Amino acid sequence: MDLKKLPLFDLMARRMSWLAQRQEVLARNIANANTPKYTPQDLKPMSFKEEMKRLDPIDPERTSPLHMAGTVFRKPAPFRAEEQRKRYEVAPDGNSVVIEEQMVKVAETQMDYQLVTNLYRKHVDMIKTAIGRS
Repeated sequence: MDLKKLPLFDLMARRMSWLAQRQEVLARNIANANTPKYTPQDLKPMSFKEEMKRLDPIDPERTSPLHMAGTVFRKPAPFRAEEQRKRYEVAPDGNSVVIEEQMVKVAETQMDYQLVTNLYRKHVDMIKTAIGRS
């Protein structure tokens, strides 16, 4: 069974991909903490509202006129970098990386990744139980 065909698993996989890419961007920020005129970057946050806009209505076969139409996910758009609007500190050489701020973002990203990983595992276990492979 291809779990990515299930919208919930596809969304979790996309979230994990976003988190992995964000971790790379944050690591690059930390690595360039002493680079003159370096501006830290971050990815544009994933929005639940935006993800719901990706749904297209489809007409599945209805066995009753009271059934509602279903939806499917569109292809994911690539993640984009977001400009940092506020710069809290700027070094004399023009570098605006604040290590403490970047480390907080790294910790948040790690916690979110662990959460999604646990949700993914729990849902796989639930499906295994439902098909009798516990």
